[in-house]
Amino acid sequence: MNRIEITKISLEQLVQLQEIGRKTFAETFASTNSEENMKTYLESGFSTDKLTAELQNPASEFYFATLNEVVIGYLKINSGQAQTEVQEGKALEIERIYVLQDFHGKKVGQLLYEKAIQIAKNKKVAFVWLGVWEENHRAIQFYTKNGFVAFDQHIFRLGDDEQTDIMMKLVL
Repeated sequence: MNRIEITKISLEQLVQLQEIGRKTFAETFASTNSEENMKTYLESGFSTDKLTAELQNPASEFYFATLNEVVIGYLKINSGQAQTEVQEGKALEIERIYVLQDFHGKKVGQLLYEKAIQIAKNKKVAFVWLGVWEENHRAIQFYTKNGFVAFDQHIFRLGDDEQTDIMMKLVL
């Protein structure tokens, strides 16, 4: 297998980010959510305006995982005020790690995760945190395997559906 590359992305790759974001989110959650709620979230969560603002925010970073120059997954991290909830200077949020279904079990998510941890250590943060849907057992297992522990929960709105996210953290 050829080497998977992890590279920081910029505004010029917005369309690719929209495509991988929508595709991986749909692959992950379409079977357990209504079509209408999925449509609403995919349009708003990955809109050009929203992604442009996120890509231009210096406290947010996106990375692609590519294989033979094809995007197969991505990572989004936030620090400082860009964090969705905790917003502590000593913390880094992993907001998203998504990988195309065809590449599950091939260590792509682990590579993206390791990139986030490397960045967190370089920034000298005290801990890394994230929110994961309580029904996403695969992701919960992945983060638990990597040393994360639950510390709280919050509500994530998907269209008109309020879902519970488990907030997990890893002390560095």
